[in-house]
Amino acid sequence: MMRMQRRMMINRIVLGLSGAAATLGLIMLTWILGDVALRGMAAINWDFFTELPTPPGNEDGGLANNIVGTLLMTLAATCMSVPFGVMAGTWLSEFGRDSKLGGIIRFFSDILVSAPSIVIGVFVYLVMVRPMGHFSGWAGAVALAIIMLPVVSRTTEEMLKLVPHELREAALALGSPYWKIMPQVIYRAAAAGMMTGIMLAVARVAGETAPLLFTAMNSPYWMEGMNEPMANLTVTLFNYAMSPYDDWQTKAWGAAFLITMAVLLTTIITRLILRKRS
Repeated sequence: MMRMQRRMMINRIVLGLSGAAATLGLIMLTWILGDVALRGMAAINWDFFTELPTPPGNEDGGLANNIVGTLLMTLAATCMSVPFGVMAGTWLSEFGRDSKLGGIIRFFSDILVSAPSIVIGVFVYLVMVRPMGHFSGWAGAVALAIIMLPVVSRTTEEMLKLVPHELREAALALGSPYWKIMPQVIYRAAAAGMMTGIMLAVARVAGETAPLLFTAMNSPYWMEGMNEPMANLTVTLFNYAMSPYDDWQTKAWGAAFLITMAVLLTTIITRLILRKRS
């Protein structure tokens, strides 16, 4: 009886500490999001989305070219990383689960997930920017794609492992070839988790600044293509936040608010679509 009471007391203490930690994290998250929203909404207006950046001291202007540049690089990075990440995660889950090559790939993938993004930026600078002789949006997209790739592959692998083997066996028993089972049965069963992993990867690169400093750099003008220095929100946010000018700092809060809301709304809409389908 004493042992049972002791275990119940320890259980209550651990639950209390866990709840306190979760509450503290929620309070800090609400504080940060609330501060970003209050300060950022003051900078959001029509000019913010349609005008180019202006010199300090001018309250007019916006970040239109930065918004377009961020969207283009993020979209290009997603198109590069998601197909390869899904295929790599599929191979690791379905074919290389217990192989030595699969273990090696997982090891290097875990290292790449935890690697500082600035290291990836320097790597892309050495292999792309220096040989090309100039910064470019393509180099920035490649750097972001490298950051996204291990997140997508490892998440895809773990989600596919959660799909019961009975589904595979049932589909095989009906005479379906494996190349049909993957998209029509296994991917559909793991779609919610796979999309969550993709959204996590997009959310991670949405706020990356360091790799873009070495690859895409920045530009105050409209871009004519991705083969030139490209404006982006994160580098502009970094430059504006470090400046002593109040109007630039206000626009930096607006950029932070826009990035946060874009990631939040994309995640919510994706989850709602997947929930409706399921």
